[in-house]
Amino acid sequence: MPASPIVHVRPVTPDLREAVLRLRARPEQDGFVSPPAHTLPDAEQCQGSQPMAILLDDAVIGYYRIDRSARSLAGRDRDAEALGLRSFQLDAAWQGRGLGTLALDALLADLALRHPQACHIVLTVNCDNAAALALYRSAGFADSGTLYHGGRSGPQHLLWRHLP
Repeated sequence: MPASPIVHVRPVTPDLREAVLRLRARPEQDGFVSPPAHTLPDAEQCQGSQPMAILLDDAVIGYYRIDRSARSLAGRDRDAEALGLRSFQLDAAWQGRGLGTLALDALLADLALRHPQACHIVLTVNCDNAAALALYRSAGFADSGTLYHGGRSGPQHLLWRHLP
């Protein structure tokens, strides 16, 4: 019997970079997430960000970036120990298989090891992105009750989650 596939995360290194750049969202998601070709170079240059690859076994299936300050997400400080999650996405070919939940689990486990001082993680998600809202809520993110109006595709919910 073959072993179950393992979803894990790693910092984007030169050997993963090209695979991350090839990731694509579904066309209907283009208004909600920028392609890694736009966000990865910025994350690589920003000292406060860490670009991360999502892997299924050895295959790159997604990408996100962690910002050491949640201020970069909504233009305000949530608290001094909050991290920001940006650009979370799975490649279109890997969506609809429950891997988003596994990827968030791997992301949160990695944060506990890599950022043990962090108390919260904050993200924004477009009000019209029902699939992403459902995924984040199922992973324990709560709506702050605040809308962020700086998104390129309309208002966004500001969600947060306590980190153990």
